[in-house]
Amino acid sequence: MRVLLSTIGSRGEVQPVVALASELRALGQDVRLCVPPDFREWLEDLGFAVVPIGPELRGTATAHRVPPTADRIRKAAEDTVTTQFETVSVAAEGCDVLVAAGALQFATRSIAERIGAAYVYASFCPITLPSDLHAPPPMPWRSPGKAENRALWDEDARRWNTFFGGRVNEFRAAAGQPPVEDLPTHVFSGQPWLAADAALAPWPEPGAPRVVQTGAWTWPDERPLAPELRAFLDAGEPPVYFGFGSMRAPAEVAEAALEAARAHGRRAIITRGWAELAAADAPDCLGIGESNQQALFRRVAAVVHHGGAGTTTTAARAGAAQVVVPQMYDQHYFAGRVASLGLGAATEPGVPSAAALTTALDTALRPEVALQARQFAAAVRSDGASTAARRLLTTTPLSVA
Repeated sequence: MRVLLSTIGSRGEVQPVVALASELRALGQDVRLCVPPDFREWLEDLGFAVVPIGPELRGTATAHRVPPTADRIRKAAEDTVTTQFETVSVAAEGCDVLVAAGALQFATRSIAERIGAAYVYASFCPITLPSDLHAPPPMPWRSPGKAENRALWDEDARRWNTFFGGRVNEFRAAAGQPPVEDLPTHVFSGQPWLAADAALAPWPEPGAPRVVQTGAWTWPDERPLAPELRAFLDAGEPPVYFGFGSMRAPAEVAEAALEAARAHGRRAIITRGWAELAAADAPDCLGIGESNQQALFRRVAAVVHHGGAGTTTTAARAGAAQVVVPQMYDQHYFAGRVASLGLGAATEPGVPSAAALTTALDTALRPEVALQARQFAAAVRSDGASTAARRLLTTTPLSVA
């Protein structure tokens, strides 16, 4: 069977897809990936066929932000849909199953229907899938006030249909397909998958057949830590890790991070990330690039991060206390889960100050929080990708729904 796995996003979206691809390949399947060009070299080194989609994303964390207007949003939306139909159509040639993972997947189901392939949509966080029991992810344009959950989902659907639906239906009409009346319902399908850990991020409707929760898709990272990093870890008590992935972060965040670690008598590891944060030239601070978080997080006193699904799950599985500094989308959900589960603390959204990080670390570095994090780690499963791969092989070829 030939499977196309498609995602549009940063490493937090791509690495879970690689986990599923690896499991499928181990089961003898032919796997192709459609991902942003930033990850092409890495994936080809792993032996996967890659079709790059869209522009490189890494520069978005340091590029000047242009204020959005309705016209700019509409133009970007139409361009995104066009790119997806043009690129995913090529990537999907000869495929039996198309898996669209993560946000902003507008074209894949239409292409699956056109070529007679099975289709699966997978989310990495519960609140990105509609339910009356939770609101959709917070967004800057959300209507003010305390609207009911269903009203907020209806508002999201209207926005999808307004900005993306017209161009989707143009491509469908050109292929002789009927129009889609409600784009979110079309994209999510009748039974979306939730690729999130059931202990950390459970679907709020237990036993509901409408959503299949496979568990988080975790790629087993076997890379050794860099010698300089190992030496730093070995040279003293466990440091505090600071990393914000693909998020924007001004240079002063690195200074605030070190100040907060020092306030607790801790050393700091600061990941440069896509914002290219520069760590201070000091013996108690080490700046690093991308590394094996699965190994590193087992050796730190706490993990301070942006709250992406992958980083939160990796830290939870490692038994590390956490401080979440949410910026957007599902990160607010994971900030709340970390706090409510007693695994650490969260700051207010936005750029964190040294004082805010120091206060959050007051909680995260407590012995009882460290103990809770270690105990909770036992509940975080590592077989989500293998579960998803087996299900893909046994169920999806039977239906394109």
